[in-house]
Parts: sequence; structure tokens; C-alpha cells
Amino acid sequence: MARYRTSVNSTLSKEDAFSYMANFANAALWDPSVVSAATVGPGPVGNGTEFDLVTEFRGRKVALRYQITTYEAPRQVVLTARTPRLLSRDTITVESREGGSEMTYDAYLALQGVARVADPVLGIFFKHIGDAARDGLLRVLNP
Repeated sequence: MARYRTSVNSTLSKEDAFSYMANFANAALWDPSVVSAATVGPGPVGNGTEFDLVTEFRGRKVALRYQITTYEAPRQVVLTARTPRLLSRDTITVESREGGSEMTYDAYLALQGVARVADPVLGIFFKHIGDAARDGLLRVLNP
């Protein structure tokens, strides 16, 4: 299991920061490990909305379908992706602060089945990927 947690201050209001982050199709704009991201189906973003992401990790592309499993606008959204080989759960919490908002991103990644033997190594790479995504968030959440 690997975990990455970070907080980013933003000049955006709590509502605007939440709306941007809950639309996980935006991940391709701030996370360099995301090759592509798209919303699955029409309709507003909310509980049950799905997103198809393609990530690249150590030269391999991995397709993930994330689903919003918790949607408490404008405070928290939880997105979960599960494949036979991994479980990914991203919890995004947004709070108001003077001059804007503070967004906390808590990402959990666990390998499943026989791949679990590589869990200890995964944590090392996950921190590097998380730091790059945090830097992207700082850029897009502070226009």
C-alpha cells in the first residue's frame, strides 16, 4: 500500500476549487502522470459520475475507471478505481481560508493479488508522482 497526502492553498473560492477538483477529467491538466482523462457519459458531476483516465507509470500505460463514491459539495469528493491488480482511492477535501481555499489531497494506492509483493517499492515511486501532481495543482489552483 502506498499513500500520498498533501495540502495546497488556492486563490479560488472553496466552491470553485471543489468544482474543479471534483471534475476528475481535469486531472490531465495538473497531474503529469495522467496521459488522458475524460468524463464517462453526460450529466453533471456528482455521486456515481465516472471518469476514464490513462496513466503512465514507469513507461507503462494503465487505464483506470474512477467513480465518485462520495460527493459532499463543496467540501469533499472521494474517487475510487479498482482493477484486478490495484485499488486507488483519492479523497479531496476543500476548506475555506482567508483569500481563497485550502485543498487537501489524500491518495491511497494498493496492489491486489500476487502483485502485492511489490507494495513496498510502490511507495517510493508514488511520492515522486504525488510531488509532481502537487506542483501541477499549485499552478492550476492559483490562476
